[in-house]
Amino acid sequence: MNDSSWGAPPQAGYWGPSDQGPVQGAAPAGPAYDAHDAQHTRPMPIVPDVPAHGGDQDDDRGAARTGGPLFRDATPPPSPSQHQAPSHKAQNPQEPMSSAAQPAPAPQKKSAGRDLGAAIGVGVGLGAVIVASLFVVKAVFVGVIAVAVVVGLWELTSRLAEQKGIKAPLVPLALGGAAMVVAGYVRGAEGAWVAMALTALAVLVWRMTDSPEGYLKDVTAGVFAAFYIPFLATFVAMMLTADDGARRVLTFLLLAVVSDTGAYAVGWRFGKHKLAPRISPGKTREGLLGAVTFAMAAGALCMEFLIDDGTWWQGLLLGLAVAASATLGDLGESMIKRDLGIKDMGTLLPGHGGIMDRLDSLLPTAPVVWLLMVIFVGSG
Repeated sequence: MNDSSWGAPPQAGYWGPSDQGPVQGAAPAGPAYDAHDAQHTRPMPIVPDVPAHGGDQDDDRGAARTGGPLFRDATPPPSPSQHQAPSHKAQNPQEPMSSAAQPAPAPQKKSAGRDLGAAIGVGVGLGAVIVASLFVVKAVFVGVIAVAVVVGLWELTSRLAEQKGIKAPLVPLALGGAAMVVAGYVRGAEGAWVAMALTALAVLVWRMTDSPEGYLKDVTAGVFAAFYIPFLATFVAMMLTADDGARRVLTFLLLAVVSDTGAYAVGWRFGKHKLAPRISPGKTREGLLGAVTFAMAAGALCMEFLIDDGTWWQGLLLGLAVAASATLGDLGESMIKRDLGIKDMGTLLPGHGGIMDRLDSLLPTAPVVWLLMVIFVGSG
């Protein structure tokens, strides 16, 4: 017996057992096998008799069959010939009735995550101050660098004290940091290194006035802060000493800003693959590609039209290096903030965070640009 005969109506010419013997056309009373074979077969479920074709019950006949219609008006009752050769549709399970189509939810608009208007306004204001001081009197711009360094040191040491209990001495760091920037502008790399060494020594001595507990971590953090902020910023002051120093600094700033803008724009629109999800989940590989593309294009233009004796291919290499160093600097700052458990280093700049949240990509980029400028067009 096969499954297709369960609950099927009797076929013409069927011979089944009865008390009187075989009767043609009678419905079978049970399975068609001999009694002595019953013990060798598994018991089959009893299938209720199916009425003959016709009448109101015909419409419900298929509901008792596997693969039959689920509703009264789904399909017409099959003809006797269909029991001989079941159709393909009868063998496939019926799909449930679908509910009314629900409207698709409206896609959520991507958010920039910050007050974009405030960020643009603050950025334009800072840019105006920097450009004005850069091209009017170089010494004024050195003062702008020194102020940014002192504020950055204050933000970093404050967050270290609040989140980790590390008390890096701010007074020797601020005085030594400002002196480091001036020494780099006046005496070049030699003056910057000497000022760095003296600042580290001042940190060690200043911390001795407090309790010995935590001395090592405090002075270690202080020396790190002296190198990370004022020493790296000194390379901007050293760039300024060249004859076209103002344009070199402007190129440095433009490439860093363009790289950051390209990464943000491309990453926000097309970013899908995370660059470093454990450090900065918002950064994507597509954003990095945008940073490289934008920075290389801007570098070619700046080296060709702003820098004396510069060429476009040098600008391509410069833009590539800036995109790499700026991204690494941003990731490094993100690592520090994750370790401290904070989002921003401060709240001084609306829409940006703190000063250190703007210097993160500039600080490691400064020595890279200074070195490549010296290699490409010299230090003068």
